[in-house]
Amino acid sequence: MTFEYSSAPESKAIVTIDPVYKLFIGGKFVAPKAGKTFTTINPATEEVLAKIAYAEKSDVDKAVKAAQEGLKVWSKMAPSERGKYLYRIARIMQERAREFAVLETMDNGKPIRETRDVDIPLAAAHFFYHAGWADKLEHAGVGNNPKPYGVVGQIIPWNFPLLMLSWKIAPALATGNTVVLKPAETTPLTALLFAQVCQQAELPAGVVNIVTGDGATGAAIVNHPGINKIALTGSTDVGKLIARSVAGTGKGLTLELGGKGANIVFEDAPLDETVEGIINGIFFNQGHVCCAGSRLLIQENIQDEFLEKLKRRMSQIRLGDPLDKNTDIGAINSREQLEKITELAISGDTEGAERFSAACTIPAKGFWYPPTFFTGVTQAHRIAREEIFGPVLSVISFRTPQEAIEKANNTPFGLSAGVWTDKGSRILWTAKHLRAGVIWANTFNKFDPTSPFGGYKESGWGREGGRHGLSAYLKGVSHE
Repeated sequence: MTFEYSSAPESKAIVTIDPVYKLFIGGKFVAPKAGKTFTTINPATEEVLAKIAYAEKSDVDKAVKAAQEGLKVWSKMAPSERGKYLYRIARIMQERAREFAVLETMDNGKPIRETRDVDIPLAAAHFFYHAGWADKLEHAGVGNNPKPYGVVGQIIPWNFPLLMLSWKIAPALATGNTVVLKPAETTPLTALLFAQVCQQAELPAGVVNIVTGDGATGAAIVNHPGINKIALTGSTDVGKLIARSVAGTGKGLTLELGGKGANIVFEDAPLDETVEGIINGIFFNQGHVCCAGSRLLIQENIQDEFLEKLKRRMSQIRLGDPLDKNTDIGAINSREQLEKITELAISGDTEGAERFSAACTIPAKGFWYPPTFFTGVTQAHRIAREEIFGPVLSVISFRTPQEAIEKANNTPFGLSAGVWTDKGSRILWTAKHLRAGVIWANTFNKFDPTSPFGGYKESGWGREGGRHGLSAYLKGVSHE
């Protein structure tokens, strides 16, 4: 039976978007020295949302100096008082949650259901969680007298703009550091709204500084001598470049990079439940997820039955207006990313894999890609090796558990994996042999600020979240 859904658009009225945004330095919004700007657009409509200040080296230098001044106040403040500021920020984020959700959806393209129910609540939860640690660091297993790095440079991606900001800023502030953060150039608006939250919370000037720009702005942060530690979430190529840049400088570094997660489905898995998990693993946030389950490893004797169920479920996915509460898949974040997804998917065709795309109407404007999977995929296919970062799934069969492990680990990445089976012993055996930082069992894409997240190999090093994530912002503490 097919159900039709009437449109249920979220109102834009709760959001006020300024025509032009400045840099947030020293607790104030200031114009960039050269006066340069760039635009940010709504990827679902290609409508220009605002002009954004472009920070050059001189602006970054000003932000670092402001952070150094803020450190004099923040580092001397009683840890319990620092915690109060984080609690205050968390409560304000909750109070303004609908505003954040609508703005994130407009600037990023992801469905309002995800920003409203996942991104914004988790972002606030990170501030609540880390606020509790601020005066308890000596009980976190990081030594008796843990010391902050000082000024931390942070660079975040466009797939989870506010959530990645919270993953970075909350532990940095809880451990006594100050921050210079650069959001992605395509999604700066919620970071700038967060700057308003910092003002509303009366956070001391210079503790959080937000500079907007492109890769050159990020490079200016990475190479600034006044930065004591760098934290990046981004691509593996950028991570390698940053690692080379900071080598020998004495700066701390944590990297959360790309992934090519394997979702392993054994013959005894509950198939209907597993189909939902596979859908969530690859099509959540249009596949713009570093830990996406982008490789489906399925036991050969259930492959045909499972893929028929997957096709039926994919036919029910609703692609369209991200502000519609019924939408499952929103817009691809940018034209550049759409071109990358398209090029890699075409390589699957040319290399002999068989494509299945769910039938859906592609809107006339904006950047869109239908939910897709490929069968007949081998380890040699580009779509099995390279991170697509879009709603494209590669299906690879296996016969034995040992073969599943060999294929799952046959990747330069090591960020995430999923295991689907009815047997607890098989879950534990599989998890023991998988080389991945995060492993989900009979679920996928479950996040919690109390649980550490991070990868191995070319997926980076260091952890974010939990007690492990605190150590990444303290001197002389192991980051694993």
